[in-house]
Amino acid sequence: MFDVTKHTADRLDIKLSGTLDADGMRAGLDQLIALSEDVTQGRMLYRISDFSMPTLGAFGVEMSRLPKLFGLLAKFDKCAVVTESAWLRKAAMVEGALFPGLEIKSFEPSEAALAEGWLSPKS
Repeated sequence: MFDVTKHTADRLDIKLSGTLDADGMRAGLDQLIALSEDVTQGRMLYRISDFSMPTLGAFGVEMSRLPKLFGLLAKFDKCAVVTESAWLRKAAMVEGALFPGLEIKSFEPSEAALAEGWLSPKS
């Protein structure tokens, strides 16, 4: 599952779980791109549970949308990643170092309230 919802005008919530195939990736990325249209100084909350590697077809869909996805990076300032997986939390931190202007922090599920607080406009 790859589900994107607009929490507020400048915040998107993204839920990832299970194995993502090409159709799921296509729908999720299209939803992400569409809901990001009017976002400025945005924030994202990723909740990742029961993660399995996406299928090869899903990777192909992601690659075909990379130009649009890189364009989205300028629309967001903060991204919180909440997952039980230690390697995904570490990967998120590494990714944060690779994209200047986008601050990424990772949290364990028990720290979900901290993630929400960190994303709040006051932070």
